[in-house]
Amino acid sequence: MDKIKLYILGLLTFFMSLSMLAQQSVELEVAVDTTTVRIGEQLNYTLQIKVDSTAKVMFPDQPIFAPFELLEESPIDTLRTLAHYLYTKKYALIQFDSGNYFLPQQQVLVNGFSKIADLIEIRVDPVMVDTTQQKLFDIKPLNMVKKNYDALISRVLWVLFAGLVILGILYTYLFQKRKKELRVLELPPFERAIEELKALENETLSEQEEFKRYYSRLTDVVRRYLEEEAKIDALESTSEELLTKLELRKDSGLLDLDRLTLKSLRIVLQNADLVKFAKSMPEIHTASEDRKSVELMVKETREALPEPTEEELREKAAYQEFLVKKRRKEKWIWGISGVGILAILTLVVCMLVYGYYPVRDTLFRYPTKILTSKEWFKSQYGTPPLAIETPDILERISSSDQPIKQFRLGTFDSPFYIDLLFDFPKPKPNTLEESQSDPKQADLEKGQELVNSIISSFESEGAVNIFMKNDAIILPSGAPVAKVYGTLDYPKREQEEFIRSNFSAYLFTFEQGTIIVTLMYEKQDRYGEAIEQRIFNSLELIKEL
Repeated sequence: MDKIKLYILGLLTFFMSLSMLAQQSVELEVAVDTTTVRIGEQLNYTLQIKVDSTAKVMFPDQPIFAPFELLEESPIDTLRTLAHYLYTKKYALIQFDSGNYFLPQQQVLVNGFSKIADLIEIRVDPVMVDTTQQKLFDIKPLNMVKKNYDALISRVLWVLFAGLVILGILYTYLFQKRKKELRVLELPPFERAIEELKALENETLSEQEEFKRYYSRLTDVVRRYLEEEAKIDALESTSEELLTKLELRKDSGLLDLDRLTLKSLRIVLQNADLVKFAKSMPEIHTASEDRKSVELMVKETREALPEPTEEELREKAAYQEFLVKKRRKEKWIWGISGVGILAILTLVVCMLVYGYYPVRDTLFRYPTKILTSKEWFKSQYGTPPLAIETPDILERISSSDQPIKQFRLGTFDSPFYIDLLFDFPKPKPNTLEESQSDPKQADLEKGQELVNSIISSFESEGAVNIFMKNDAIILPSGAPVAKVYGTLDYPKREQEEFIRSNFSAYLFTFEQGTIIVTLMYEKQDRYGEAIEQRIFNSLELIKEL
């Protein structure tokens, strides 16, 4: 027994020794590319462990580097040496507060035993800003963004489209069904009964429910015919009551029916009661014979009826006229309903294809939508000629100032305002002072004078809160042009408040003068930018006539 204990103790000592040797052969190193970084600068952190080729290594699944933020981590890089493996894993870190920090120790598991990395001190320096060299700007105010309902409107339109398609299918089915019913109701009672009996001749019977529907329709045909033609309360009578009434009519001589016919009708009514209430299933040939018996009953009743009086004929004619008017009224109702469904379906399809707002604005005659849809005109104005495409021909504005030529479409109150100004004053002899002035300074002064003239023209019309920017751009035709643009508030007629509007002025400057194209429209207009872009693309200076 002592030998066994000694043997077990020896094995345990052996394995523990192996484990200790394995742990001693593990080398964990940690490194960073720098210990001093600036705020917002990336820091690279590397874990590298050297182990035996049989060791199982596990890096942390969710490493914690607080207060640093983890940007990304690379896959494990494995390098094999003669008797060892070298595992490397890299992390990208960042910190947005200055100060001295310690990177937390990371734990790596080797064969279930943990190895802890060393602490590393990191210095995060602030970024110095030289306010004397760096230009500072005010904080931009909040801009109110209009909610976008396009996605919601699209979903609603698709749901409405699916609902209208289902409604249209249901409408077509009910319309055809009702049309058939009205056509049958307009027939005389005898012809209607025969037609319904002919329809029963094509029925296929195999289950009890089918026999039940068959006999219900069969008895309804004969009951309705007797009530309409023989004036017998047949629809509200039981089978026995109906047969009794027919017997009384025969005995009184009001309805000369054959005894055999009445006997056949009794058999039919009894079979119908058994099928409807006792759930019996007769033979198919029995059902066919019963239909023939009812048809014979209808024909014999017609021959046995006395000739109608003039009063009965008038009542019948009045009833037929009532049915015709009723059918005509229902036709109108069904027709208007169908046209309405088709119109709404067409409208929804157009909105799905062309968009909700374009279709809506077209229907409600949105002013700028009308401008985009109509035929545009491309014309040349002034000297030097400027080609421009506009929704309508620009109107020439008469002026007492001869050097100025002005063409205009609309006013500041219009949905879209276009103004084309040619200002080419007569040349004046240069003085000595002007000839010695700096050309660049002269251009700047001229440009400022033009901007001031644009502002003055807006202010003269009552515009306020004018915010203006300028830029140098190239036309699609290749000609350079200066653009002055921005926003302003303008008191449009029939509006209680000032309307925020966009404006753009394109300036063609020459030594002899200036051409200014001014555009203005409401800031919230959905089509204003598209109209402006189309006009801008059409601008072209005509160099050769």
